[in-house]
Amino acid sequence: MFILIEGERNMKKTISVLALASVFAAGSAFASGFRIPEQSIDSVSKAGANVSSADHADATYFNPANMSWIDNAWQVEADLDYIHLSSIKYTDTVPARSGSSREENFFAPTIFMVSPDFNNFRFGFSITEPFGLAKRWDDAYPKAYAQQFDLKVYEFNPTVSYKINTIFSVAGGIRFLHSTAAVSSDASGIATAALSRHLEGDANAWGYNLAVSARPNNKSNISVTYRSEVDLDFEGDTILHNNAYGPYVAATTYTKGKVTVVTPAVLAISGAYKFFDKLTVELTWDRTFWSQYKNLDFDFSTNPLPPLQRSFEDPLKRNWKDSNAYRLGLAYEATPIITLMAGFAYDESPAPSTTLGFELPDSNAYLFSLGARFKVTPKMDLGLGLLYDLKSERTVNNLNNSYGGHVNGKFTDASALLVSAGLTYKF
Repeated sequence: MFILIEGERNMKKTISVLALASVFAAGSAFASGFRIPEQSIDSVSKAGANVSSADHADATYFNPANMSWIDNAWQVEADLDYIHLSSIKYTDTVPARSGSSREENFFAPTIFMVSPDFNNFRFGFSITEPFGLAKRWDDAYPKAYAQQFDLKVYEFNPTVSYKINTIFSVAGGIRFLHSTAAVSSDASGIATAALSRHLEGDANAWGYNLAVSARPNNKSNISVTYRSEVDLDFEGDTILHNNAYGPYVAATTYTKGKVTVVTPAVLAISGAYKFFDKLTVELTWDRTFWSQYKNLDFDFSTNPLPPLQRSFEDPLKRNWKDSNAYRLGLAYEATPIITLMAGFAYDESPAPSTTLGFELPDSNAYLFSLGARFKVTPKMDLGLGLLYDLKSERTVNNLNNSYGGHVNGKFTDASALLVSAGLTYKF
């Protein structure tokens, strides 16, 4: 039985309950859930291990306390990331329900800037895309739940650091997040009626970030960073349409709807040490607090008919868990002009099998990366980073649970490729 949402393709800010529930259960291919930690040349090149060792303009985002230690000049970095998501294969115990998602390709620009020192204060800002997803299915059974899911989150983050002395620096910043989403689904291939849904929506929200760095000498750095939880409050017109229940044929409810979705807090503890005055090694542990994402609860200004209420207004359980990532990053000053980088990371998935679906066939991931910086002039660097994300296979059977599961099969072949190229300039 399928109850989906029917709406006009160009209707702006229309919120569908099942659609938003699926959007924010879905995720990117680069971290747990829908978080994207890699946002710069160095971060991509070192598999996200760019906290205690951050020493360019991107420190304003990854560890603003490190702004106190970088070269005393205006620094600007502009990067362009290319993201390729592989096709994910789903093999169901019922062959007719099997399918494959589309490959996805897109670009994401990022910008970082740091000021020179002003009485031990440094100022910076960044424009990044810390969360996001893209998933499309064309086969009949998967597309009934996730024909198209696109989510983009843009973050503007001004920061300030203060150097207490030659050893300690503290920092903080304000986060402004703007999010857009587009969702479609189509159950016509498996239902008796042509059911479909489409939505486009957006939301704005505020948060903060904090950082502290301890540098006992020029070779070592220990850092702690924290990015706050941010709640995205989506609000707008809602169309609920039901033509699957006999007593309520073609019953449609037009109303106002709202839902709050959590983007989780992230804590990172990191240490870096420079060996032989050439090789910097960073070890980082970060924890994403997905356990705050327990359920989705939707409110409508008009109560829908009972079948719609059961499907749309009752809270939807998600019960995600906090997830850990373990990251190793290397940077080697091969010559005065060339710095080589590499990284490895293991990233846990927060999504339990009981609530896993086609919107996010997520699993634990292994990340491998390489990169380099080239000093073109004393003031300008060019950089290139490459990261490969390999997801583990995952077998799920949640057809008969109380959360409305619809998967009984195996997800395979999930992977992603991220290429970051950019320029850093000092003046």
